[in-house]
Amino acid sequence: MNEDEKRIENALKAEVVRKKVVSVDSAALNDKGPATITMTDGPLIPKKGEKHVLSSWRITFVGAILLLAALLVFKPEPYLQIFKVCIQGAPVTFQVTICAIIGAVIIGTFTGLGSVSRHRWINMISGIYVELIRGIPLLVQLIFIYYAVGRFFHIEGMVAAVIALSICFGAYMGEIIRAGIQAVPRGQTEAATALGLSRTQVFIHVVLPQTVKVVLPAIGNEFISMLKDSTLVSQLALADILRKGREYISRTFLSLETMLIVALIYLILTLVLSRLVGMLEERLHKNG
Repeated sequence: MNEDEKRIENALKAEVVRKKVVSVDSAALNDKGPATITMTDGPLIPKKGEKHVLSSWRITFVGAILLLAALLVFKPEPYLQIFKVCIQGAPVTFQVTICAIIGAVIIGTFTGLGSVSRHRWINMISGIYVELIRGIPLLVQLIFIYYAVGRFFHIEGMVAAVIALSICFGAYMGEIIRAGIQAVPRGQTEAATALGLSRTQVFIHVVLPQTVKVVLPAIGNEFISMLKDSTLVSQLALADILRKGREYISRTFLSLETMLIVALIYLILTLVLSRLVGMLEERLHKNG
């Protein structure tokens, strides 16, 4: 066997290993199946095929619910009052998060398309935007947009928060969209082109449907991450969950008790959304 044949054989082996290594799954290890590695921002989500009752997600979720219920029932003073005050900020938190994730998807879509564009300048602009935004902390972007841009344009705290979160997460969303587009096998686009479809038709009918299926779970994880990072909008005097808690602390000086309730509220919301993302991912895999 000459050197060229050895090189080809090693490349084929590496390709087989690369296709198998997708995520780390304990069930797959027990079943002697291919090991899988999944990097997500959410907590460990129980799958339907798991035999054991206990799992990290269930223990954390049930524990958070029981602890919150115990505090509200057995020690309503001051925890019940704290909960009533903090939960008033939930609508603002969800409003900022939902509007920002929509803006981030729009910005990320154009950024992802620009990253795979054949035009050099469009590709370069997308790359500069991604590197620039990812290198600046979200809090700095929030303050800059609210105060610096506010000198020239009168913008409210809600608008500034949505713009800053959309711009920040749009860079990460652009990388997700780019990876989703590049995940579509090149042979499918070549086959569609050979059948006489234009580049636009190939993208709409071949690339886009498969990209959406690939990126939806990742977008769900970004939504969870954005929900937690939305606590930074309290710096802009928005009455979200954290801001309500800080206002209560300024009146009562019960910092430990208030932050405990705030942490439990965010934990429960995050766990619920994580489970919904897991159900969406299972449904996508089931439908192929």
